[in-house]
Amino acid sequence: MKKHSIALLLLLVLLTGCGAKTEEAPWQTAYRETGKYLQEQDALSAGSVGGEWAVIGLSRAGLLSDETPQSYEQTVEDYVKQAGSVRLHHAKSTENSRAILGLTAAGYNAANMAGVDLTAGLTDMAYLRAQGTNGPIWALIALDCHGYDIPQCADGEEQTTCEGLVAEILSYQCSDGGWALMGDESDVDMTAMALTSLAPYQEETDIKAAVDAPLTYLSDAQQADGGFMSWGAANSESCAQVIVALTALGIDSAADSRFVKNGASPLDGLCAFACEGGGFRHSDEVWLLSRASTHWPPATASGRARHACST
Repeated sequence: MKKHSIALLLLLVLLTGCGAKTEEAPWQTAYRETGKYLQEQDALSAGSVGGEWAVIGLSRAGLLSDETPQSYEQTVEDYVKQAGSVRLHHAKSTENSRAILGLTAAGYNAANMAGVDLTAGLTDMAYLRAQGTNGPIWALIALDCHGYDIPQCADGEEQTTCEGLVAEILSYQCSDGGWALMGDESDVDMTAMALTSLAPYQEETDIKAAVDAPLTYLSDAQQADGGFMSWGAANSESCAQVIVALTALGIDSAADSRFVKNGASPLDGLCAFACEGGGFRHSDEVWLLSRASTHWPPATASGRARHACST
């Protein structure tokens, strides 16, 4: 759930752009073209790539068609029936979390999907904890997205609570202030995700103190062009995750001095990966590798390259 085309969230994060201007700013162009591109895609289905993230982005932008929520809901219903359990995956609680977010964005009640309460798949802290940092972070984001009640866990399980999830996430905080997928060396993406999950609780004294250090970490990690790196590469998803986190905390990512380097904000860093005609590429490394391909650019109906610029 960490990466793999989370650039679909860009429709959401681009809503946090600068104020109105007489001429269309780069982020406005990218926003408009990406929205159109996503609307032109085939029916969205349950799944990390091309599913929930697209539904969330389109919903947040007010661009969901009348048909998209229904077709998406049907694929989730089929997915739930195939799983045959309140847990959509035997080891990955984020499958439930992602589906809850997608269904909620599409206007459905994730607590009653084909007669199954998907929040019931998140009731055991031990199950969430088994996925490391990701499990508790995304469970908290999913449960808070619509104020879902947490059902009672089964006998012998460790009851999930929002307070317990917050404490679990805080326990993973690294010595440098951020969060990591593993180990004690913080990662931009994981830090931004953790901050997003903690944002609703930021006014609580102990949470406020815990939020200051990761903001410093992210500011220090920002590149000269306003962008961010993760796993050694500058990429669009890291920019998107940071913008989502800052927005959740009520911070203007386009104007806050901590996140403007050489006049460039995370929004500028993000737009550097925008593809002409809509969509975003993951990174310039992927873009250059694709251009070196014998068959570059891949043919599309519109004549627009999709390989590295797919959302």
